[in-house]
Amino acid sequence: MIKPAPDEWDRLYNVDFYIQIREKYIGLQIKPITYEQTPEIYRWKEWLGRTHKKFGEDFGGKVFVVFSIKKDNKKEIYNPEVIEEIRQEIKRLRSR
Repeated sequence: MIKPAPDEWDRLYNVDFYIQIREKYIGLQIKPITYEQTPEIYRWKEWLGRTHKKFGEDFGGKVFVVFSIKKDNKKEIYNPEVIEEIRQEIKRLRSR
């Protein structure tokens, strides 16, 4: 089950939602597709990479960035391949 992350996690790890697998956590960060077009994106990715790495060290799971787009007045996942990556991470954490 996907749950909203505590405010502290948003500030410290840039995580909006989480999935608990036993005593471990997977982080999810939702970003609008315009984020990819942000000037100096490399700085953002570097910064997010550090906070997401820290999340993994503290909670055992990876953080996945889900990009959203608005299509026909609904939000959709722009990078649906991330769903399979999340499934693989759930499988990995369950096998430990």
